[in-house]
Amino acid sequence: MRHAVRLRMLAPDAQNARMRHTFALGETTHAALRRAGISKVLVAQHATSEGLLALPEFASISGAQIGVVTAPGGRGLLASRLRERGATLAVAEVYARTPARLNATHARHLLEARGHGAVCVTSAEALRNVLGALPDAARTALLGCRAVVSSPRLEAIARESGFQTVIRADAPTPRSLLNALCSHASPQGFR
Repeated sequence: MRHAVRLRMLAPDAQNARMRHTFALGETTHAALRRAGISKVLVAQHATSEGLLALPEFASISGAQIGVVTAPGGRGLLASRLRERGATLAVAEVYARTPARLNATHARHLLEARGHGAVCVTSAEALRNVLGALPDAARTALLGCRAVVSSPRLEAIARESGFQTVIRADAPTPRSLLNALCSHASPQGFR
């Protein structure tokens, strides 16, 4: 998001002239926009495309011109639903999702953990990248760990990927993910 503010449409001096509303998918984007001088930002209660689309401001948008700052790939759900609702979009792909660069050390740590660990999942694409980058034994070890996910959709994807224990957090924030994981702990360890 730090690169997106370089776009003219997000520049603080253009805020009032070009934008009526600025929306953020989650708190991280919201904070980046605030740091860039864009103070009036509406944030989805749930940091998903579905959460953003549920905002009342998106209920009747036929004829609206909307700018979407995103990365190549992803589900494309937000753009397609906005178009279905009659909006004209200007899509700016300003950052890239890159696969995890895993090495033998990562694989060794997974094998040594023997299923006594957790992985936080906030992106289906990132999960697929990590699972695809690991050697078979390390992938199996990772799937033996707990997956802490941030949505029902990711919960289903984690289960389909082979995780046996999936814990759902309220949001994709570090605090929410950690709280969800801690709620499954007991003095004897994790449930």
